[in-house]
Amino acid sequence: MKRVAVYAFSGDPITFGHIHIIERAVRAFDEVIVAIGRNPAKKYLFSLEERVDMAKKALVHLPQVRVDMFTGLLVDYAQEQGAGFIIKGVRNNTDFDYENALFGVGESQKAGVDTLIFMARPNLAHISSSVVKAIQLEHGFIHDYVPLPVKQALERKISGQVLVGISGEVGAGKSFIGQKFKQLGDKKGVTVWPFELDAIALGILERYTEPYYVKVRQDLVEAFGPEIASEDGFVNRKALGNVVFQNAEQLRKLNRILEKPVLLRLKKELQGKRGLILLNSALLMEADLAPLSNNCMILVKVDKKTQKDRLKERGLNSLQLKHRLESQLRYDLKSQLLDERIQTDGFGIRWDFDNSEPVQEAELEHLFDQICADMKCEGL
Repeated sequence: MKRVAVYAFSGDPITFGHIHIIERAVRAFDEVIVAIGRNPAKKYLFSLEERVDMAKKALVHLPQVRVDMFTGLLVDYAQEQGAGFIIKGVRNNTDFDYENALFGVGESQKAGVDTLIFMARPNLAHISSSVVKAIQLEHGFIHDYVPLPVKQALERKISGQVLVGISGEVGAGKSFIGQKFKQLGDKKGVTVWPFELDAIALGILERYTEPYYVKVRQDLVEAFGPEIASEDGFVNRKALGNVVFQNAEQLRKLNRILEKPVLLRLKKELQGKRGLILLNSALLMEADLAPLSNNCMILVKVDKKTQKDRLKERGLNSLQLKHRLESQLRYDLKSQLLDERIQTDGFGIRWDFDNSEPVQEAELEHLFDQICADMKCEGL
């Protein structure tokens, strides 16, 4: 006889804590019904249909799981579904006391359905739907708490934001695409906010005065030598470039030092910005930052002649140009890494654009329209 259990929760939204309990339940039962209900006493962020849809996407890797919605007493629902057990995840004593009271209610209905308690793993016990929503409200990073489709839904629902990455090799024209998208958005009634992670890094080197960034600059001087320091306490960008762009290991060290400060500042910059958010960086794939934009990314391609011409316009000599080109992954490797990430996470979209000269303005507008349609930008 098939062993069936019900795992019921509000799913507002589903988190990795919930998913881990369900994955453990699947190992013990032939079928696990994930039942999402509506409690009249609770106020939900997402509709019942949205909560069911998120759960289905998050649990697609578990064929033994069926996601359903229910009303009424859980024990009655379990009995109707032929389930012998109700699965409950417990994080602490408060959870246990609450579930113990519900167990008593269930027993009073004489349904013959037992309750099985699964203790939350310590590394997941701090995760809850309420915590995730609170973090998103302040633009914190939640990709370690929820699957990417849930993260994307929270960003839209709470912050009014849809995030898309822009990446490609140096000289591909990523900033140009961000600027053109801003113009197209103004024309078409879509609010677009281009953010360049390099510009944030430059602010850390040359402008931001908060104590944390002062300490970051001190760390940079310690790592790369006093010759990169300016008299005003900031960092001489040109001197730093002469050090790091001639040595791949030095460049990796620089990126490691700047990654956390850049992401910290990005959270502040995102506050209050509603609309299509473009995150521009050549290193989104190298630094494993694709989850920032939920693996939704424009990869910008460019031919070698256009690329070298653009870099020469920046005043780079042949040796500097060679070092810059060798310091980053090529387009095809970035593309491969993104595809692998999308496959692993089961979520994401890759758009490709050839930004070689002469730039095809009509194709760029078509790309903008396609992204707005794919990401449902209307109404943001």
